[in-house]
Amino acid sequence: MWTVGVDEAGRGPVLGPLVVGAVALPTADLEILVRHGVKDSKDLTDKKRKQLVDWFHEQSNQRGWKYSLIKCGPARVDNGVQTTGLNLLEVELFAEALIQIRQQVDQPVHVINDACDVNEQRFTDRIAARLPQWPWKDSTIHSEHKADATFPIVGMASILAKVERDNRIEQISQDVGIPLGSGYPSDPNTKAALPNLLVDSEPHPALRWSWKTVTRAWNEKYGVDPPKRTYKDGQQKTLF
Repeated sequence: MWTVGVDEAGRGPVLGPLVVGAVALPTADLEILVRHGVKDSKDLTDKKRKQLVDWFHEQSNQRGWKYSLIKCGPARVDNGVQTTGLNLLEVELFAEALIQIRQQVDQPVHVINDACDVNEQRFTDRIAARLPQWPWKDSTIHSEHKADATFPIVGMASILAKVERDNRIEQISQDVGIPLGSGYPSDPNTKAALPNLLVDSEPHPALRWSWKTVTRAWNEKYGVDPPKRTYKDGQQKTLF
């Protein structure tokens, strides 16, 4: 039996990707995460998160641990907001992460998701409905609010997702030549950077155009709403 934890990073920011991470370990190895201090990424420093990612990859090489990372760019986030909503977008991303895990682990699994839906069972059912040939033999799936704080394996997934997102934001900062902060609308560095990302005929592609922060800033600058963003299924920019 293997245990799988799934979590996301970057649901709320005004720029950069939404990243979903999934981690799969033999259930007997779960205590190793506890001994090494793995917990919710929000309760760790940036330095500690990066150390744990390096440690995880070392353990993965030695013990055969598996993981997947789904990077959802701003265009797909905007499309999700404008069509089905963020919760269903997360359902799709969680399912995609689990499908990648299934391709690596041909064993019964117990899946634990950090639920974004107020209805935990609905979140579970929606993900399960998107998993090919589910139920997998002798496998179970469970969703819980704040699972990243309760289950270290979900915490490890949150750490992988958070570090991946932070790396992407740093790359975007280097490309545009200004510090972008965390990408959250309340971050002073993000606030200061926003006008510099609204200087062309449309908002910068790293931004989430559907966010009220962008709509308001664009309207204040140009007196109109920003243009509607187009998205084709499967369209992603590698950088974002």
